[in-house]
Amino acid sequence: MSRLELAGPPAPLGAGYPPRRGLLLRILPPSVYAGRATVLMERSARVYRRAWLIIVSGFFEPLFYLLSFGTGLGTLVGGVSGPHGQALTYAQYIAPALLASSAMNGALNDSMMNVFFKLKYAKLYDGMLATSLAPMDIALGEMSWALTRGGMYTVAFVLVMLAMGLILSPWALLLVPAALLIAFGFAALGMGVTTYVRNWQDIEVVTLFILPMFLFSGTFYSLDRYPGWLRLVVQCLPLHHGVAVMRALTYGDISAGLALHLLYFVAMIAIGLWVTTRRLATLLMT
Repeated sequence: MSRLELAGPPAPLGAGYPPRRGLLLRILPPSVYAGRATVLMERSARVYRRAWLIIVSGFFEPLFYLLSFGTGLGTLVGGVSGPHGQALTYAQYIAPALLASSAMNGALNDSMMNVFFKLKYAKLYDGMLATSLAPMDIALGEMSWALTRGGMYTVAFVLVMLAMGLILSPWALLLVPAALLIAFGFAALGMGVTTYVRNWQDIEVVTLFILPMFLFSGTFYSLDRYPGWLRLVVQCLPLHHGVAVMRALTYGDISAGLALHLLYFVAMIAIGLWVTTRRLATLLMT
């Protein structure tokens, strides 16, 4: 009797391995299943597992601003008035704005510099598009990881605010979901802009725009200090809407205007996804 006869019939393909539920889903067209984007999140998580200090360091920038301005400069500024005239400490005034800034920074760091390197130098997306991944999968995957990073910063900062007594309303339970929406909006915008970036100097130009937006979007003082025309310009900036959302939830100042601020970020997400998908298809598939 031959060795094949002793071994018996061949085992079915895949025997001895755990079933993979996602195997069928990964070969479906993008219009049917977009879950392939999770493989990009898995890749990013594996990469940052060995570079966790980069993730942690992004949390400390807004924290240092809060400690230096809120508890340091705040002793010179004194009390400020809230949206309904309530007395607030300076730390209570700037903390929600710094929370919005933290979500913005976490999302932009991944959706711009990291994506630019992968797109222009590592040529990572060229190999991905040779598989079943589509431009929409890449866009969603990278934005989802940027959203995850922004969310981690948000949760940590909210815990700091809670420990310092800077949360004044039960509506603050919605701070984390709102910050995730803000991070998603900035991630979509950042990745869309990155597809037009030609070199690292262009990244510096974008950074030159982000820093003034952080300083002058009502983060550290009220927009009432500006003349009318400049106030209108600042009100068009995305971070201003993020700051307004965070302050409304922190102070319990819920009104119809809050929905308009949230819709601003929904529009950012839709436009960013559309631009990013079309640009990736143009750059990598033509």
